[in-house]
Amino acid sequence: MAMKITLDDIKSASGIVYKEMPATPQYRWPLLCERLGTELWVKHENHSPVGAFKIRGGLVYFEHLIHYGQRPNGVIAATRGNHGQSVAYAARRYDIPATIVVPHSNSLEKNSAMRALGVDLIEHGDDFQASREFAQNLAKEQDLHLVPSFHPLLVAGVATYCLELLQNIRDIDVVYVPIGLGSGICAMLAARDALKLKTQVVGVVSAHARAYAESFSAGYPVESAVTTQLSDGMACRVPEPEALELILQGVDRIVQVSDAEVSAAMRMMFECTHNVCEGAGAAALAAATKEKARVQGHRVAVIATGGNVDKEVFSKVLNQH
Repeated sequence: MAMKITLDDIKSASGIVYKEMPATPQYRWPLLCERLGTELWVKHENHSPVGAFKIRGGLVYFEHLIHYGQRPNGVIAATRGNHGQSVAYAARRYDIPATIVVPHSNSLEKNSAMRALGVDLIEHGDDFQASREFAQNLAKEQDLHLVPSFHPLLVAGVATYCLELLQNIRDIDVVYVPIGLGSGICAMLAARDALKLKTQVVGVVSAHARAYAESFSAGYPVESAVTTQLSDGMACRVPEPEALELILQGVDRIVQVSDAEVSAAMRMMFECTHNVCEGAGAAALAAATKEKARVQGHRVAVIATGGNVDKEVFSKVLNQH
């Protein structure tokens, strides 16, 4: 049975989140509106204390873990970076030792950011799924609390940004949300439904990490190889069944964007707003641009989910033509 997150759940989560950070802005940038030929709003989750939306879920999860559960001796999580920073930030807030597992060749700067938050960082496996399975085994061996990448409390926390957007900008016709493992888009569905809105929610995946797109078409989980070189935040090989169930129920469609399209969107975001977005953070803008003709005359929102891109990668993106 799919999780049910209420408006009260999201408002309660907001109270926890706002102890650590303010609401992030949503801006209508004139140059972006001009490029898209319609009214376009950007929700700037790249402005959070860890440069990504995930921090909201981590704060809510740990608050409940400490106050309503049992304080663990230590926590562990697998990540490509932003979930790990969220766990690291929240664990440090409660003075709990944290171990984070990342794949080999993970973002160097995301790794550095997690180490700066005090975690024990372990590199294992060639992709997120391999890191995840290793973290699960290590949690059992060392009696650590495994912080999942998808959980109702994480979704409720993340939904606080969705509530900010949907309550501040009325009558959004369509919102584009990237899909990594699913907490972001499931949060948007929860907030939309809690507010009883008719906003279309469109999922965005990498054309080089199609697990959720193929699963959406099939109606059941489908594993798909990951080859994206730019959108590590969407590099999912195995979909989360509970997230997929919600996506199948509430998402209008899923748009696939190539690394080249994401790269162009990263450049566009910088040129038009002087904001830095990582690959997954620019994916929603890439999808809206791809569907430019379809969204004419509509009020559109895109989620800039994060800005944590290595400087060498971003430099190459900016210098491409």
